[in-house]
Amino acid sequence: MLKTGAGFGCYASMILNPKKKYLQIALNSDLNEARDIIYRLPPSDRILIEAGTPLIKAYGTNAISYLRSYWQDKVGRVSLPYIIADLKTMDRGATEVSIAKSAGASAAVSLGLAPVETINVFIDTCRKEGIDSMVDMMNVPYPVQILRKLKKMPDVVILHRGVDEENFNKNIPIPYIQINKVLSSFKVLISIAGGDTSREAQRAIFNGASIVIVWKEFYQSSAQTGQLAAEFLKEIK
Repeated sequence: MLKTGAGFGCYASMILNPKKKYLQIALNSDLNEARDIIYRLPPSDRILIEAGTPLIKAYGTNAISYLRSYWQDKVGRVSLPYIIADLKTMDRGATEVSIAKSAGASAAVSLGLAPVETINVFIDTCRKEGIDSMVDMMNVPYPVQILRKLKKMPDVVILHRGVDEENFNKNIPIPYIQINKVLSSFKVLISIAGGDTSREAQRAIFNGASIVIVWKEFYQSSAQTGQLAAEFLKEIK
């Protein structure tokens, strides 16, 4: 049964279209690579650009502003640029959302491991600032238990197998199994992170995800960057 009342997600408040499937490209290298990658991408309103945590830590909120400017050059005639600030907020939820918004972010990310009070004020501030709220459930065994404690639902729940988990513990799967568990109780969009192949992207969408996050193939620019993005977009329709 879908949760209603204060905890019920409201699609009408979102910038993203719940009827579309999105490719989120996480940029984690440096601003030069980020610029080159973005300029090679096809201009599509289904591509979301993420200012990855390493990029923000290296360049501060300037990373968000620069990525927005670069992507604006590509999609200006197609749609508004959509930039995600992967802050991984653990405290000071309101402050960090305001900082991301001021830098030009369209969405911000809090960790599901943050205190409930932080997640609540994070989500509330995102709504007040007019950006999408995303909660990353990396290292959260039962995301539904976290969501049940919240006053309002985030716009997007990220189900995430971390990079170090993938590299050092091959037994940890991408959490596809959690997709239906979340969607059966809450009206939110699901984003899947932790897989970078077309097969993994297809599986995520087949199981109900709306957003597929990739980064490995987009860590450095290459002549194939644009083609790879176009192929991913075809796989996740």
